Amino acid sequence: MKKDKTLEGLDRRYDVDSEDSIDVKSLETILYEYQGKDIIVNVDTDEFTAVCPYSGLPDFAIIKIDYIPKKEIIELRSLKYYLLSFRNVGIYQEHLVNRILKDLVKCCNPKWMRVIADYKVRGGVHTLATAEWGKK
Repeated sequence: MKKDKTLEGLDRRYDVDSEDSIDVKSLETILYEYQGKDIIVNVDTDEFTAVCPYSGLPDFAIIKIDYIPKKEIIELRSLKYYLLSFRNVGIYQEHLVNRILKDLVKCCNPKWMRVIADYKVRGGVHTLATAEWGKK
């Protein structure tokens, strides 16, 4: 795995994986058998972690994914593997939602999708980042 050089020169060094480590190939889809019938699929996990690309310290978040499928739905086991691959990746919180959204839209081509990252408070600061694609 490639290591990000962002942390060089700091007194402390934590290894941080680059975004190349994100396992997009693990994502799989299943045929949506009710094409033409709009539903909103809600998926969330409170076990998401990535790391700050500056400090290498862990960031913990609840990830919420909402989407309206067109022809395919995301296979949940594959989504778990995909999200787990962020564990040591250095990525800013605001960039994370856009990266997940981009990868998932490419994977299943939904009518509409929203990704929310609700980060745990760190240093007295709470971050909630949202990215959206398509029309609901």
